[in-house]
Amino acid sequence: MSIQELLEPIKPGGGKVTLGAHETWLQGRAFYGGASALVAYTAAIRTFKDLPPLRAAQIAFVAPSGADVELRHEIVRQGRNVTQVRSEMWTDQGCALTAFFLFGAEREPNALHAAERVSPWPGAPLENESLSTERAPRFLKEHFEIRRAQEERGRGLPTVRRWAKLKDSTGLDPISELILLGDVLPPGAMRAMERHGPISSINWSFNVLDPRPSTEDGWWLSENTSQQADHGYSSERLRMWNTNGDQMLDGMQCVAIFG
Repeated sequence: MSIQELLEPIKPGGGKVTLGAHETWLQGRAFYGGASALVAYTAAIRTFKDLPPLRAAQIAFVAPSGADVELRHEIVRQGRNVTQVRSEMWTDQGCALTAFFLFGAEREPNALHAAERVSPWPGAPLENESLSTERAPRFLKEHFEIRRAQEERGRGLPTVRRWAKLKDSTGLDPISELILLGDVLPPGAMRAMERHGPISSINWSFNVLDPRPSTEDGWWLSENTSQQADHGYSSERLRMWNTNGDQMLDGMQCVAIFG
């Protein structure tokens, strides 16, 4: 089932819409974060044409939403190089998601510093064990392929690293693919949890490091690391690399840890 079934009803200008095949993208009673972020991004770029490349985003997952939503978006400011867009999902109960996207035209660089390459290199995706998603949330089971990318198992250092691939990326541009996959892993704090319990993403902010991301055969290396966990929350760093080991996305997230 393609992601395009979810995105197809989104028309320029926003307004009320019924998202297609939404039930396959649920995580509990809420949309999977990457899917809802992509809905907001798609609504923005279908309304505002000729935007420069996406450079950064700040997303707040405010409340669960179903298939029936109202999409609202506006250009907050448009300068010579940078355009800032607010894009939101609303339900009858109020705001469900608010996102702030920053689009920026390319300029002659006055600073050059390469992002950190992935280390240690886990080996190519097909060299690693394929992981079962049978007990995973529905969105993960139906839409993603996951392979191991680290030796560590069970409790230990609070890092989760996996190769991830969308089963059907038909019609998706590379930036949209990054957004959809960027929130796919559980938090690194999962490795430090004393007992099983629910987890929930509260927000997500990220920078796009390459405006023309590419990888081989749709595989992206995703890593979530807990920087600190206490008081029921974890501060997480989220990173993604391509199959050449080049970092494409760098992000942060606050996750609620229940149980």
